Order: sequence, then structure tokens, then C-alpha cells
Amino acid sequence: MYGLNQAGENTYYIDCPSKIGVCVYEGGRVCLIDSGMEEGHGRRALEIIRERGWTLGMIINTHSHADHVGGNKYLQDATGCPAYAAGADAAIIRHSILNTALLYGGNPPEAMKDKLLYSGDSDVRELDASSLPKGIEAVRLDGHSFAMSGVLSPDGVWFLADSLMSESALRRYHIPFVRDVAKHLETLKAVEGLDGRLFIPSHTKPLGETGPLVRVNRHKILEIAEKIVDICAAPVCFDDILKNLFDFYGLQMDIRQHMLAGSTVKSFLSYLSDTGAAEPCASRNKLLWRAA
Repeated sequence: MYGLNQAGENTYYIDCPSKIGVCVYEGGRVCLIDSGMEEGHGRRALEIIRERGWTLGMIINTHSHADHVGGNKYLQDATGCPAYAAGADAAIIRHSILNTALLYGGNPPEAMKDKLLYSGDSDVRELDASSLPKGIEAVRLDGHSFAMSGVLSPDGVWFLADSLMSESALRRYHIPFVRDVAKHLETLKAVEGLDGRLFIPSHTKPLGETGPLVRVNRHKILEIAEKIVDICAAPVCFDDILKNLFDFYGLQMDIRQHMLAGSTVKSFLSYLSDTGAAEPCASRNKLLWRAA
């Protein structure tokens, strides 16, 4: 782990817990795709770049989650390189308290402001076609976050961020983090249709094709939606929906899981409401959900 792995003639990745992409472009400059969870990951990436005689030209952050942007500040302080991200995710990277506040639904407890959820602020600019080196492309893969980006290197290698979870992770955790279920389903369809030579999700091994893993991920999303509708056969409050899901999947509740899985379940309830499968109702000053 933390070594440089070649994925194409000028495309590499560093096998951190959240993979860091390395695209070498004109003049031996490097475009990093994400910067890892913490300063140490950024430090290791810069060591590798300098050992190869390259220079760090820029960072593309695929999205704002802490395990993808934690090395930003170190790398920018050390090199002055710019970083780029899309849309609302760029705003969250600049003001990372927004990430934990969105998860918690208010001002988060101090215990939640750790490196797994809170990266610290870093300077990031808006990602668009004009900010990309020649031959590197970016597409929106929204759903897991507000404005997630997938990045294509000139060697035909796709960095897919968190659009796909591994089958083993889905079996272990069951409820993948999703900000917008409808957009995530659209992203799964888009990822299935991408043309490329190699596909690198952030948290699982590189893939020669995306179809099989897309189908596994899609099945889990639809399974969760169906289970929530079943739970809502009679009006039920949010915490009981979450408890029933945790009981069904054999998961253990703590405040972190309440924040992460709870935010996802709320996104599922929005999706089910928008598609007419479930609806909110109030009773005795409690907000309940029922199958429509």
C-alpha cells in the first residue's frame, strides 16, 4: 500500500485507502486525482512525484468527502498548486464544516470533527473544461455527493471516485452513502456505458469492465428502497425505519452510523416520496412515513 501502480503509459494510482490518481501531462507535470484522507497521504504522494522527477501541477478533487481531500492543504502549502472540484462540492471543500453539519443536521458534536468526516478547509476552484490539461476529461457522476466528478486520463483510464462500492463492502455495510438516490441511479447507468480501457473506483480494485459491479450496486439500492417501503406499510417514524433497517442487515448503531446511514435513509425517503412510493404524514406531533 502507498506504492505507485501503473495503469497506463502516463497514468498511475497510489493505493491508499482512498486511491489517489496520478496523470502525467506536458512537461512532466502531474495532475493528482484526490489527495487521500490526511496529510500523510498527501506527503507520500508528493514524495513519489519528486522521486520520479515530476512536479505537481494541480489536484482534481472528485468530491468533498474527507477521505478524498485530506491531503490538499499539505500539498498546496508545499507546492502552491491549485485544486479544483465541481459545484457544491467545491464549496464544501472550502468550508468543510458543511460536510459534518449536513450529515448531522445541525452543529455537529466535536467528536465528529475527526479526519474521517472533517478534512479541514482548503482552497479549491471551480472545475470546468478550461481548467483541465490537454487530454484529461471530467464528467459529472452525481448522487454519492452533490457534484462528484469522474476523470478520464489520455490513456483511457477512468477514475470513478465513489460511484461504485465493492461487492464485499456492500455485503459488510449494506447501506452505501448516497446523497441523491435518483441521481445515483443515473450515475450507475452512465458508468455502465463509459468507454475506457481500465476503470478505477476509489475503494476497490481496478476493473476491466464496470457492468457486473454496477449491477451489484444497483441491486442493493433497489433492495434498500423496497425494504423501506415494506417497513412503512404502517405509519412509522424515521428512527424506527432506521432501526428496522439495521436489524434487518445485522448492523450496529452508534452516532457515526446514525449520521451516515441516517442521512442516506433520509435521501431514500425523499426519493420514495418524489416517486410516489411513500409519503410523510404527521400524527401527535410526530412526523411519520407510510407507503403510498
